[in-house]
Amino acid sequence: MLNMKKKWYFWIPLVVLALVAFIGIGGEIVRQLWNWLLPPLFGWRQLTFWQALGMLALCRILFGGLGSHGGGQYKFPRRKDKRWDAMTPEERERFRQGIRGGCGFDPSTSESSGQ
Repeated sequence: MLNMKKKWYFWIPLVVLALVAFIGIGGEIVRQLWNWLLPPLFGWRQLTFWQALGMLALCRILFGGLGSHGGGQYKFPRRKDKRWDAMTPEERERFRQGIRGGCGFDPSTSESSGQ
């Protein structure tokens, strides 16, 4: 048991160092790309390393989520597929009609085809 504790003490500093290196490299890549593309194209100001890290964090929050890694988005489609497969052809057609009617769009009628 003592040997396992020593292994953890060895890995923790390496993980922290790898995380710091990963964040630093990511910030530097964002800074380099920003400063290479946006000031010449649009006349925007150049970023510092810390501003680039802030941009990276902001983009992660806005577009990448907060650590969910997309796990939840795959549950619904599978559940939906199971429900769809369990439906009879009549139930599927009723569902399609309900969707078309609920959205106010029915391609089979000439009224919604843009008069």
